[in-house]
Formats: sequence, C-alpha cells, structure tokens
Amino acid sequence: MFYCCGITDTGRVRDHNEDAFLINHLVMSSAELESNAKAPMVAAVADGVGGESSGEVASRLALQLLSDMKPSPKTDYEKKIMSIHRSLQRHGILHKSENMQTTLCALVVEESGRTLFINVGDSRLYLYRGGKIKQLSRDQSLVQMLYEQGHITSEQKINHSQKNVIFPVLGSLSDDPKPQIAEIDGGLVHGDIVVICSDGLSDKLTNGDFESILAQPKKLPKRLADMVNLALDNGSRDNVTVVGITCFSDE
Repeated sequence: MFYCCGITDTGRVRDHNEDAFLINHLVMSSAELESNAKAPMVAAVADGVGGESSGEVASRLALQLLSDMKPSPKTDYEKKIMSIHRSLQRHGILHKSENMQTTLCALVVEESGRTLFINVGDSRLYLYRGGKIKQLSRDQSLVQMLYEQGHITSEQKINHSQKNVIFPVLGSLSDDPKPQIAEIDGGLVHGDIVVICSDGLSDKLTNGDFESILAQPKKLPKRLADMVNLALDNGSRDNVTVVGITCFSDE
C-alpha cells in the first residue's frame, strides 16, 4: 500500500498556476490531496511552459493522458510518453498555441512492486531513505549539462544566468524530448519517501532543507506544506508543487 499526498500553490508572484499533479488517477491544479493507493499506481508532477494559459493546459492535459496508463511489465513507457508529446503538439497546433509545453516527472509502481521513474524536463524526483535524500531524476537543462561537463560548479548552478534553459519537453514543436526512464533498484521499502516537485520548490531548497523537514515527527502533508512555505519564504517566484509518496504494510 502507498500513502500519497500533494500540494500545488500558485505562489506569491504569478497570477495563475501552470503546475499540476497526479495521484491515483486524479489530476489536481489547485489545493491539496491525500489518498491511499495500491500497485499498480502512478503519481506525477507537471510544470507547464509557455506562459498565459498554454502552460496550465499542457500540464493538466499531459497528466490526464498519463492517468489512464496501466503500469505492467508489458507497458512501453517511452511509447506512452511520446504519445502524450504528440497529443500536446496536435492540441497546440489546433488551438494556435505553439508554446503549449510541459515538463513531466512521475513515479510508476507495477503490481509486482517493480518501481520506475520517468522524467522529461527539470521537475525532480527524490528518494528519502535512512535520513538522507537523493535526487534520482536528472535535470534536462543547459545548466546541468554545463555542470556535468565541468564548466561550472554546483554552487554556480544555483543562480546561473541560463538556469531556465531546458531541453525539449512534452509538446515542443522544435524537437522531440528524450525521456529519462529508469528503474529504482529493489523498489520502495517501508519508511521510504519519494518526493516529486516542480522547480519552484527544488530551486529554493537544499538537500539539508529536505532532510531536516522530512525528519520531523509530523504527518506527511504537514511536512510537504513546510517545504512549500520555506520555498516561498526563500524567494520562489514560481508556482510551487510537491507530491509525497510513502509505502506501508497493509497487513
């Protein structure tokens, strides 16, 4: 069994929310949600790109299309993601909204317990285990590429002038995205917490911030709320979205 909760917040600067999250077939673009779920299951965050109403349409539509996926060993996850990409492209062209694009970061659990994550863009998926947090997804961004090539340091990544330059995401008309799809070795165990978030949150929290908040003896929704509030207090100018998933025995 899995306990899932999520929060999405417009933030203190923007007047509309281009983020959305998916838990247990429900897509949310406002407020909070808590739900128990059994495998197979999918949870995800999408961060719309393009401004005006394009981004919020893209993020919600991408998650709605993802919500009907039934994870199994036979599922072609890359094919599914590219199908969503093509659908967004068509929708954007049809509605004359060429900037209708979105990131997508998802946790996928098959009935056997096999666990994978999918990432397109710079939203993130972390695993908190044994008091330590580790980013599992890889940012598909120019700054990440410069860092990996040794041109900038980890400190320079934080406030780099090209921080917002990301590689093609879902719905892009310029080029196709390259989804990162990887298995989490051994799946999830009791006590693990998976955190999926938009960059409005991850840009303003350090690993130490994540660890200190997640270590608190509070219910998970309260810990997620503390993350959102800290990101906003630290100056986030973006929408802020976070989903938490933890597994527990139903015996």
